[in-house]
Amino acid sequence: MPIRILIADDDPAIRGLFRRLLEAQPGWQVCGEAVNGVDAVEQVARNAPDLAILDLGMPQKNGIEAARAISHLNPKLPLLLISVQEMSDQLVEAAMEVGFKGAITKSRGREIVKGVDAILNNRFFFQREDWDVKR
Repeated sequence: MPIRILIADDDPAIRGLFRRLLEAQPGWQVCGEAVNGVDAVEQVARNAPDLAILDLGMPQKNGIEAARAISHLNPKLPLLLISVQEMSDQLVEAAMEVGFKGAITKSRGREIVKGVDAILNNRFFFQREDWDVKR
């Protein structure tokens, strides 16, 4: 059974890049792409992914709001936050409060594979330019 991953980002280029990076990994499959936070919540309910990647800055529901709704539906679903902005202490804290197990900036987008792998192996993966948290 492949690991099923949902990507939620309003930018089709980002979704395409992450799809290529993730599907290049043996046993990983992108099971859906959401274009906004409401779509992400609906697709989690419909597609039952093993992990969801959520952009912070999506329309209709941002990544934090979508994660809150997703965690209510499926509290055990691992979540990875992506954002164009750097990860501040406040953003990391807010992300962890709603269930994110990791976060990366889009400028470090190729780290997506490391982040997904860490989270699938029950480790945290929060990255910033000035520090990394990998437990």
